[in-house]
Amino acid sequence: MGKRAETDPLAEHKALMEETEYVIQADKSGFKYAWASEHHFLEEYSHLSANDVFLGYLAHATDRIHLGSGIFNPLAQVNHPVKVAEKVTMLDHLTEGRFEFGSGRGAGSHEILGFIPGVTDMNYTKEIWEETIAEFPKMWLQDEYVGFQGKHWSLPPRKILPKPYGKSHPAMWYAAGSPPSYSMAARKGLGVLGFSVQKVSDMEWVLEKYKTAIVDAEPIGDFVNDNVMVTTTAICAPTHDEAVRIAVHGGLHYLPSLVFRYHDTFPRPDGFPVWPETLPEYNEELIELLIEEELLICGDPDEVFRQCKRWEQAGADQLSFGLPVGVPKEATLQTIRLVGEHVIPKIDTDPVHRTSRFRAAG
Repeated sequence: MGKRAETDPLAEHKALMEETEYVIQADKSGFKYAWASEHHFLEEYSHLSANDVFLGYLAHATDRIHLGSGIFNPLAQVNHPVKVAEKVTMLDHLTEGRFEFGSGRGAGSHEILGFIPGVTDMNYTKEIWEETIAEFPKMWLQDEYVGFQGKHWSLPPRKILPKPYGKSHPAMWYAAGSPPSYSMAARKGLGVLGFSVQKVSDMEWVLEKYKTAIVDAEPIGDFVNDNVMVTTTAICAPTHDEAVRIAVHGGLHYLPSLVFRYHDTFPRPDGFPVWPETLPEYNEELIELLIEEELLICGDPDEVFRQCKRWEQAGADQLSFGLPVGVPKEATLQTIRLVGEHVIPKIDTDPVHRTSRFRAAG
């Protein structure tokens, strides 16, 4: 967003509207899931603050793709839990069962301190989330919610409306960033949004922690959502050379710099520049290295198929593509179309969404 905004006063608006186009095209191209983040105050990194509004628009603009909150923040100081419960079921109705409820605790001190001033330990948010998360299925499934009296929020008995669409309730997910978080989510029967997974080799410890713990899950909801989603940057073009050229000019160096600008709870790699310094721009040699190290999906359709297949073989239940904002809109739409035409039909032949099966059996 930075360089675009310097030359175009409508850069923010265009970026938001382009994101809706990407999801609509992904729906037409056979992608099964799209996730929308919730962040606040994080200039350039994420301007998608009211993601419930964004998802409501997409509910009407799409037909088949599942739309997920990646995340809704249910900390009472950010969004009252009852309001979150209402948003989830409203989107469940508007999508007719295509909504996925991902939750989490916010990104670093800049975001958290905006809502909870004076906190010195960012793990404080874990206590609030833990107190809250198990209440959502009760709000949705009890005719009259019995109410709650906790340390951070309370509510007398009330009917929480609307009730979910059809059977059970939307699948529940947690945005996890550390090995203990994967185990904790599994024990609660939650799927994991694994934004911390950077490359295929990272899957080993993720799966070990998650898949071992979920065997003995005591789900807080109606069913166990046995799912690990991971995300990676993806660029697909008719030829390898074209895909690399798009990547070189896509500003891929800037996102990692923004991550460590705001996610100050993440361990900073040795030698990583401190904001406002950024990583140097990537050249072709570095892009090729990122592809080789399985840190970037990039290439022609056959190469991208093989790269996606590696994630499947490593055990990922769902692979989500981050589409760089520095890549021109037509090049990003090209990635979506080519993956839909050449990659998805070879990997995913099941017309039913995995979470729909879990919900139907709940």
